[in-house]
Amino acid sequence: MSLNSIFQFLVPKDKKFFPLFEEASSNLIELASHLHEAVNLPLKEREVLFIKIDELEQKGEDITRQTNLELSRNFITPFDREDIHSLITSIDNVADYLHGAATRMRLYQVDKITKSIRKMTEINLEACQNIDLAVKELKNLSNMKTITVACAKINKLENKSDMVYNKAVFEIFENETDAKNIIKYKEVLSVLESATDKCKSVASVLESITVKHS
Repeated sequence: MSLNSIFQFLVPKDKKFFPLFEEASSNLIELASHLHEAVNLPLKEREVLFIKIDELEQKGEDITRQTNLELSRNFITPFDREDIHSLITSIDNVADYLHGAATRMRLYQVDKITKSIRKMTEINLEACQNIDLAVKELKNLSNMKTITVACAKINKLENKSDMVYNKAVFEIFENETDAKNIIKYKEVLSVLESATDKCKSVASVLESITVKHS
């Protein structure tokens, strides 16, 4: 048994941080699901989902705040304090960008949703599902394969998002003549692409945690 394994055995089971991580990742899936659902609805039917997305983004901020509060209160943590802060912050960043995409669609009154926007919300949803899968395995760091596989999938999804984004931007400038529409669509696509980048940042934190505990 490694020294790290002995230490983990002796440390009391965490009852504060893991539930907060899981709550944050579950919240992320719900937010991404609502966004993907919204882009498959007519403009006038999206508002209810956009309101839910606002609420979920606020809930994510509350979870982040609570996690940082627990960090200030607790001397013993399940893994490095910096990693706990990085993990919860990176998850919150994904929620911020997904919320940002919804806000721009609402603000700019984006009526026609392109296939590229739908595809990117789908990619983000799948990336968030893999974040949730990996986060739920943090309680059992002996089963690191599930985490590394999920992180690898997130990295592939980020590459896929880049390709969809580049193709979509090319098509906008190639086919769109209205300058306002060019700005609208490029802005929404850019924020969605950034959200997938933030998913990759979560994967990097998760990979760092697994390496330290291997």
